[in-house]
Amino acid sequence: MNHIIGAKSGSAAPAVKSLEVDEESAGQRLDNFLMRHLKGVPKTHVYRIIRSGEVRINKGRAAAETRVQTGDQVRVPPVRMSDKVAEKAANPAPSREFPLLMEDDSLMAIDKPSGVAVHGGSGVSFGVIEQLRQARPQAKLLELVHRLDRDTSGILLVAKKRSALKHLQDQFRERETGKTYLALVKGDWPAKLKVIDQPLHKYLLPGKDGQEGERRVRVTTADDPDGMRSITLVKVAQRLPGASLLEVTIKTGRTHQIRVHLSAQGHPIAGDDKYGDFDWNRQLLKPSAGPGLKRMFLHAWRLQFNHPVSAERVALQADLPPELKAYVDHAQLKTPPV
Repeated sequence: MNHIIGAKSGSAAPAVKSLEVDEESAGQRLDNFLMRHLKGVPKTHVYRIIRSGEVRINKGRAAAETRVQTGDQVRVPPVRMSDKVAEKAANPAPSREFPLLMEDDSLMAIDKPSGVAVHGGSGVSFGVIEQLRQARPQAKLLELVHRLDRDTSGILLVAKKRSALKHLQDQFRERETGKTYLALVKGDWPAKLKVIDQPLHKYLLPGKDGQEGERRVRVTTADDPDGMRSITLVKVAQRLPGASLLEVTIKTGRTHQIRVHLSAQGHPIAGDDKYGDFDWNRQLLKPSAGPGLKRMFLHAWRLQFNHPVSAERVALQADLPPELKAYVDHAQLKTPPV
């Protein structure tokens, strides 16, 4: 059974919707505008109803690339969505706020806990952004500026205006932001190894029962046509027994970049269940490890960017969460005095 978006309850014929374009959506392409309002509807169907002329702007036909303007009336015909999407709409994500590092009319910066995905998908029904939208139904727009891995904690930016979203994403793309993480790695990191400049290659593991496998990343060679140049800067913050606490600054934002770069150097991140040392991870869970480390030790610690409205440089910091600080404090007690 399919469900119809725009159908009136109890009516024989589904209803046509009329959407008014607000200031935040002004300048958006028609296809992108529709996809934001028709969550769960396949892109192919969105393009089909545009091409057929069923979608109209101010009563006139329009192309997918047409830019909508403030006050435009967009006619949207009833569209079908699958049972799975309908069930998701009927059972929304639980409402949740997250610790705030800053907030104004343009954006908010939160301190994301480990274990929470930034958005739903890939086996996760909801993430930070869906929970925030439920907690703030009055918000006209809440969109992720960038991403963090599910097991990574720390600073995450959310845009509250489309103009801010574009401005901030441009900064990330042009490498105008400063992103520094704290990572605990196995072994004694070489003091001279301060720059890792190695391309990364994304691939998929074999899947089961015809399903797509998990995404993975590996270091590759400069002549790999699918390799993406990736640059990581490393500074030793503290040396601990059998481990090093690092300040890691990324100049490129590749998938799993820090995890793969550090592991490829023979110093995997503590608790990393994809690229880590699994025997060491098990040791970190034992009582002898003090509080034990039940998560990956990777934390988005500092972030700098230019404010999308004032252009002033903003510098944010999210201190280590209690479970990571407790582990470091315990390890320090085991470190003999110099």
